[in-house]
Amino acid sequence: MRTIVRIANMKAAMELTAAIRELEDRQAIAELIHAYCDHFDRNEPEAVAALFTKDATLDYGPEAATIVGSDAIAATIAVGLEQTFAATSHHVSNVRISFDAPDAARGVTYLYAWHRYRDGSPDGQLWGRYRHRFERTTAGWRIAELVLEAAGTIDFHRATMHPIGRRQGSAAPGR
Repeated sequence: MRTIVRIANMKAAMELTAAIRELEDRQAIAELIHAYCDHFDRNEPEAVAALFTKDATLDYGPEAATIVGSDAIAATIAVGLEQTFAATSHHVSNVRISFDAPDAARGVTYLYAWHRYRDGSPDGQLWGRYRHRFERTTAGWRIAELVLEAAGTIDFHRATMHPIGRRQGSAAPGR
């Protein structure tokens, strides 16, 4: 009987350890998403790039080339922050994370982003989502892929964006 109790206690301890690790991973990934917004808004392109894997891809939409690699991410973001944006403010919510494996995860994060342009254009706004793929590295969780999708924009600097994939429903009766 003691052996059965001991095995049950070991199983419960292992399940608790796995649950705690998943909670820690979820928190680390959420902090990674928040750090991306914070460093972008602070005009810190090198710090933004450090959040990505060396071979990461960053896709801001069909009007821009997909950026490949953390070095290219730093350089591309630096140009945008220097030449296009006088200020930005990124706000994220509704963070959903799912694990593909212990060291691999995917996420969908809702986004509101405000942009002040250097050329005096009206401030741009975007409502959308980030679709992420994350990998655990020796340095911790990093972004392996980021795709920006838009639900709507006002005076945004890109006319064409990846859509969020909203299902087209039929109109309600009587409308």
